[in-house]
Amino acid sequence: MEQEREYLTFILNGEEFGVDILCVQELRVWSSVTELPNKPNYIKGVINLRGVIIPIIDLRLRFGQTPLEYNEQTVVIILRNQDKKRPMVVGIIVDAVSEVYKLDHKAIRKPPEFGNSIESCFLEGLASIEEKLIILLDSNSLLNHDELYTVNKESVMAND
Repeated sequence: MEQEREYLTFILNGEEFGVDILCVQELRVWSSVTELPNKPNYIKGVINLRGVIIPIIDLRLRFGQTPLEYNEQTVVIILRNQDKKRPMVVGIIVDAVSEVYKLDHKAIRKPPEFGNSIESCFLEGLASIEEKLIILLDSNSLLNHDELYTVNKESVMAND
């Protein structure tokens, strides 16, 4: 079993989150997207990245948090799963990218069981680094069509 994994961390609503760096394809500065009709409000639209159409998800809205105005600090992390049979690429909008941490699997604790605005399916665990807790997201769930695009009533807003 692998001992260490690297995580790219980013800030979302004042909290630090991490994703497996092996799933990170690239980082991009926010740019406009092509909007699609009849979509959940957290799907901002799609971009064409070197011939691949990529959905762009606002992670704040997906996790039921308040939206933030996009600016030159806003980053889109392009994630790609490792599944060759069902490849999926998605862009997640985050407030800012933080840094890369190498974590031993023993340093990752399972998240507690309690109601949270972030669906537990997205949580891999928690890691304590330099007096702060980092919320590690499960890349498999984040890059799973069924879980990422599950729509609850609050996620769908009428298009103006």
